[in-house]
This record gives sequence, C-alpha cells and structure tokens, in this order.
Amino acid sequence: MLRSARAALLRLGRGPRAAGPVRADGTVRLPLPDTLPASLGCDAVGVPARHGFRLMARMPRTGCVFADTDWWWWIVPAGSDLELSWPAPARYVAGISVPAARPRLIHWPDDRTPYTPPIPFYLMVCQLAGTAPAWTGGALPAPRGSARA
Repeated sequence: MLRSARAALLRLGRGPRAAGPVRADGTVRLPLPDTLPASLGCDAVGVPARHGFRLMARMPRTGCVFADTDWWWWIVPAGSDLELSWPAPARYVAGISVPAARPRLIHWPDDRTPYTPPIPFYLMVCQLAGTAPAWTGGALPAPRGSARA
C-alpha cells in the first residue's frame, strides 16, 4: 500500500512532503497536498503506529494519512469530534498541528478529497479500543409536522 501511495505522488510530480519544523509547543503542521481542496476544514485523528496498517486495510475509503515512528494521523473534516467520544488510544486534534516528530504523507487518497470518512473510521477505532461507540449528544428533534416513532 505504501508503494502505491509513493507511486501516485511521483506520477503527480510531487514527492512525499515532510511536515514543517517542530513548534515550541511540540507540534508540527501537517502539509496537506495543494491539489486536494479541504473546503470543510481539517482535523486529525491519531492512532499508535502499531495499529496503522490494520486500520488502513479495513477502511473502505481513506483520505490523507501521515505517519511518523509513533503515530499515524488521518485527516477528517473539522468538527468530527462533535457529539463523539473518540476512545483511547486515539487522539483527536482540532486543526492539523499534531504532536509528532517528523510525520510524512504516506497515503494519497484515490478521490479528490483529503478526508477519511469520520463515522466509519470512528467505529473502527472503537472496535480497536474494545469500546462501544458513544454519541454524547441528545436525540435529534423530530421534523416539523411529524410524530416521533
């Protein structure tokens, strides 16, 4: 899988991009590809590197994934933590400045979006953690003019 990601990057005339320098707070900004629009904003979900290949192999669709020696970071739309409790060992980061050493882009998505679908990814992370999914919000209100079942 990594070989195909590298081949895709080279076909597009871009090599794997390294993150910028480590900031004073110990974070680095993940360099999203310029050719993939991120119109929904971006957050990142990290999992320990030992789980990276297993999660990627089971996802039906994967967006941009960055990795360093300790963590793999998946790009999800901003706000993918609303009403969700991401279980440990996952780390949810608002924005794309993550606590990582030298993450590199290891997966380029097949479609034109940098995002991994957050709900299937959340369910897989819950399964990995051995926890039940936990939605923290209340029930949605019934549409006007209809009765709640």
